[in-house]
Amino acid sequence: MNIVWFKRDLRMLDHEPLSVACARGKILPLYILEPNLWKQPDVSYRHFVYLQHYLSQLGDMFNTKGSKLVIKVGEALSVLKSLTTRHDVKAIFSHYETWNKFSKNRDLAIRKWTEKKSIDWKEYQQNGVVRNLNSRDGWSTLWHKHMKKRIYEVPEKIFCIPEKSDKFPSFKDLQLEFDGFEPNTNFGKIDPGIVLESFLSDRSENYQREMSGPLLSATSCSRLSTHIAFGTISIRTLFQRTQEQTQKKLDLNGDKTKNWRASYNSFQKRLRWHCHFIQKLEDLRSIEWKNIHPIYDKLERETAQSKNFERWKHGETGFPFVDACMRSLISTGWINFRMRAMLVSFASYNLWIDWRLTSLYLARLFSDYEPGIHYSQVQMQSGTTGINTIRIYNPIKQGLEHDPQGKFIKKWVPELRHMPVANVHTPWETPELLGEYYSPIVDEKLSRESALTRIYQLKNLKTARIQTEAIWRKIGSRKTSENDYLKSRKRKSKLQKEFEF
Repeated sequence: MNIVWFKRDLRMLDHEPLSVACARGKILPLYILEPNLWKQPDVSYRHFVYLQHYLSQLGDMFNTKGSKLVIKVGEALSVLKSLTTRHDVKAIFSHYETWNKFSKNRDLAIRKWTEKKSIDWKEYQQNGVVRNLNSRDGWSTLWHKHMKKRIYEVPEKIFCIPEKSDKFPSFKDLQLEFDGFEPNTNFGKIDPGIVLESFLSDRSENYQREMSGPLLSATSCSRLSTHIAFGTISIRTLFQRTQEQTQKKLDLNGDKTKNWRASYNSFQKRLRWHCHFIQKLEDLRSIEWKNIHPIYDKLERETAQSKNFERWKHGETGFPFVDACMRSLISTGWINFRMRAMLVSFASYNLWIDWRLTSLYLARLFSDYEPGIHYSQVQMQSGTTGINTIRIYNPIKQGLEHDPQGKFIKKWVPELRHMPVANVHTPWETPELLGEYYSPIVDEKLSRESALTRIYQLKNLKTARIQTEAIWRKIGSRKTSENDYLKSRKRKSKLQKEFEF
């Protein structure tokens, strides 16, 4: 028989390892819950809650096929060793995974063991991330090629060998801290196909315009990110269903589909960006714990649990829009991309806190935590990549643009519900109305200017520019040629307009 090892691909539709293994005969569909994984600093109770739910759904899918998902608890290598001593295992089938450092080291150990024991471990590409990529040149073409391949249908017949599952541990068994989090019943717990259909047919009409605002984005964004993170639906399925819906809208409405087409196009770009950022981690594993550009090791940001860090963590900075975003994230496990960028920017620049401290805290809050996207984006918004524009998000300006009436602020910062709209973004200007709310922990303008000075002192060094070009060749986007990229960098450096106030 063959083992089909499920990791972060908890689905049956478009699951190539499952389809190929079933075509070859009997299988053992396996999920391994690894207690040591749940001891890592980037995982949390809310991740475990979603895992339980999606495993239950996958188990139900196997039950409808007259089969059974086997769940084992323990070190992955030990579990696989045990199974191969009790069963005649011909091969192990799985998707290859680009996740955190723990999973990378685990897979390296298992690969070494399978080669030593002459066990065939077949790993398949799950999304647009390419293993052992020689160059980022042409990556976008490879991505589109993969997305246009056929979707693997759910196998009609699945023949499983009998094997008992282990007792599933509780969050207390894994020593996870309970935080009262409940999964989103409108999106996170519903079948991903239903969520996708509601997005494509109804919620996405104004997606391109509304994705940046914290209130509107809660429904106008796809809300599939947690499903994608756990692999309950594939990127290829999302891409092809969006293509089909685009054509359907055109056939029904002709030219009266401007908003829809713009939104569908924007959504598909983000599907590609999803893989683009994970590819960075695949190609440069140290993104998870090390500055992408070594010149920024000299920044000497705060790495301790300071008072400012604690106030940022709990949404008590005195900047209403920052605090509302953090409190919303703590409660729901999700917030849109621009607000995530603002939270990181504020911590990294205005509070001058090292991204390695804030990134772990945010990783535990994001129910859709994806290391490849997470660490690439956190470093980008902290100014440590060397290849991206320096953007410092002014939280006051962001609030006025994306929450002009202060509705989002008043929802999540009840201390300011009485505050007039004219003052809700800058309540410190009316101290007599401030009440129990906090005073700003820093001067926004002075802290921003100080950060820019320190960043550019390093960014403009000749040695920094040389290293930047090497980094771009390794993990940079290939929308432009290398010559165009270098010309662009020289122009931006000369104009000194690489920031967003």
